[in-house]
Amino acid sequence: MTKQIFITAISLIAFALGTDSVLAQNSGQISSSVNIILADVIAMDIGSVASQGTVDFNYGSTKDYNSSKNVTVPNSLVIISSKNFDVKVKSEGTHFVSGANLIPVDILQVKAIPGGSLVGTLNEVTLSTTDQVLVSNASLGTKQSLNIDYSISAEKASKVLLGKPQGTYVQKVTYTATAL
Repeated sequence: MTKQIFITAISLIAFALGTDSVLAQNSGQISSSVNIILADVIAMDIGSVASQGTVDFNYGSTKDYNSSKNVTVPNSLVIISSKNFDVKVKSEGTHFVSGANLIPVDILQVKAIPGGSLVGTLNEVTLSTTDQVLVSNASLGTKQSLNIDYSISAEKASKVLLGKPQGTYVQKVTYTATAL
C-alpha cells in the first residue's frame, strides 16, 4: 500500500509540475530596454544665404561716396542647435584686397537684425580678424534664420574708399555658431 501511495504522490507531483510548465509557456513575459541616445548638435544649414554667397557694395558715382550704404541679406544664416548658442563673426584677413590694393576691414559694420526666426540678443560689430559676438544666447531650435545687415558709413566711404584704385576688393567673412 505504501508503494501505491508513493506512486500516487509522485504522479500528483509530476502532474502539478507538468501543469505549471504548460501554464508558464502560455503566459510568458519578456522585457527589453529601449535607449534613446542624444548628442549635442550645432550646425549651419548649407542652404544659408551666407554659404558661399556674396555681398556687393557698388560705388559708381559721387553720390555713392557721399552716402551710407546698407545691404540686408534675409536668411543669411540658418542654424540648428540642441543648446543655446552664440553666433560670432570675423574676417579672414585684415584688408579687403584687389591685387596690391588694400582697404581695411574695419570699414564694414555687420549687424544682426530682427525679422528672422532666431531669438537672442542681436548685436552690431565692426568687422575685424577677431571673433566678435553677433548674436548672444540664441535659443536652441531647428531651422532658425538670422537676417544680417552690412553697412559702410558715408564718412568711411568718403575718407577711406574715395581715391582708391578701381577694382573689386574681396575679403572672406566667417560665421561661427558655438554652443553655450
